[in-house]
Amino acid sequence: MENDVLLRMQGISKSFPGVRALDNVSLDVRRGTVHALMGENGAGKSTLMKCLFGIYTKDSGKILLEGKEVSFKTSKEALDCGVAMVHQELNQALKRSVADNIWLGRYPTKGPLVQEKKMHEDTREIFKKLGIDVNPAQIMDSLPVARRQMAEIAKAVSYNARVIVFDEPTSSLNDAEVEQLFRIIDMLKKGGTAIIYISHKMEEILRISDDITVMRDGKHIATEPAKNMTMEKIIKLMVGRELGNRFPERKNKPGKPLLEVEGLTSRYSNLRDVSFTLRESEIIGVAGLDGAGRTELLENIFGLSARERGRLVLRGREIKNRNARDSISNGFALVTEERRSTGIFGILSIRANTTVSSLKKYLSYGFVLNKKKMRRATDDMIKSLRIKTPTQDTKIRSLSGGNQQKVIFGRWLLTEPDILLLDEPTRGIDVGAKFEIYSVIGNLAANGKSVIMVSSEMPELLGVCDRILVMSGGRLAGEVNAKDATQEQIMTLATKYA
Repeated sequence: MENDVLLRMQGISKSFPGVRALDNVSLDVRRGTVHALMGENGAGKSTLMKCLFGIYTKDSGKILLEGKEVSFKTSKEALDCGVAMVHQELNQALKRSVADNIWLGRYPTKGPLVQEKKMHEDTREIFKKLGIDVNPAQIMDSLPVARRQMAEIAKAVSYNARVIVFDEPTSSLNDAEVEQLFRIIDMLKKGGTAIIYISHKMEEILRISDDITVMRDGKHIATEPAKNMTMEKIIKLMVGRELGNRFPERKNKPGKPLLEVEGLTSRYSNLRDVSFTLRESEIIGVAGLDGAGRTELLENIFGLSARERGRLVLRGREIKNRNARDSISNGFALVTEERRSTGIFGILSIRANTTVSSLKKYLSYGFVLNKKKMRRATDDMIKSLRIKTPTQDTKIRSLSGGNQQKVIFGRWLLTEPDILLLDEPTRGIDVGAKFEIYSVIGNLAANGKSVIMVSSEMPELLGVCDRILVMSGGRLAGEVNAKDATQEQIMTLATKYA
């Protein structure tokens, strides 16, 4: 077994101001295997991988690649030595083509000129090998998130890496795309590549992993063969306690109609003639396949995309919601799917990110921001949402993905909305934090707020929502009662117009 170890991380420690992110963590990854890395948000998983990949400099410890000690100072060094990483938060050149993104920094050249034809041919060859259906000439920001994710996976494979880290790779993929990813992983395993796989999806982990390591609070807790693990055992190791039901008890009771959506049609997307009614204290889920129009529905209601026709009637009065300012003043809030690009202000503090949408509440004399009130409000959100952070002055980009999402949630709660529009609110969040977000959503509904929630996880929709709208091909294919609906019913509707 010793000879099978391709990557060895020994006694890795890393501290940031006010927090010890990694405390003497060790990890052995075997050649041609999938090694799952699990833990709650803030457990240190991504920090450990960033120390491997040259994004962070470790404080102490050793990294051995095929028995040779390495210490990458940059991501380029790591890639050049055969270590690649597919990040959860995509960081791509959105105005450039897919091929440009894959070969950025290593373009095939002839003299001073880039060989565009060769670059596109090489890209097509990689995509064909991986079974990915993406046009190399397409501009990156014209692709849905799932296709962009697949392009990023192809980029990692293009380096012929010996070790590939996948950080929440399926968070934006539908079932068919997940199966495609697993086929790619199986192909890489057979070629001797070692895969480090970070995910909060237990079913995935138990299905594809050979070994599982659990981390908690920056420490290594356990490493076991996947065949010896169960979902219950993993959760107990992750959270340090038994976790009961996956979803909290529903306490909300839908009341009278609050919002009527009539014939909503988008000018620039496939959203067509969508109508439904949202009641007070109701949680409506929105299901559908990738490209079905789920995100477009929320963005149209919130005024982020142009409306061709349709009406929004709130408490019997027509409203326009022409832009985000209109929507906020009308009592709407939107938590977006991609927090890094459309949710957080990475270089600003947690306090700035939490209060940015409700600054008028903290004005003194009409124009001076009251820092004391802002601190108090931020502290309330940190406590109520259990945000793990050294201080509220910490830059939000240094938090784990799940804690960043909680900050965004807190931001919108401070605007005291009547209607929350949530796009994949638990994407990339661990099982313990998910339960907390579900509880927040349930408590808001129980206290009279209404929620429209997009999710790709059907158990989540069935466990949290009262009703589920199913989108297909930009149209509303039907609705089901979450209490007695099945995943098969939802999937049948989701493919109605696809």
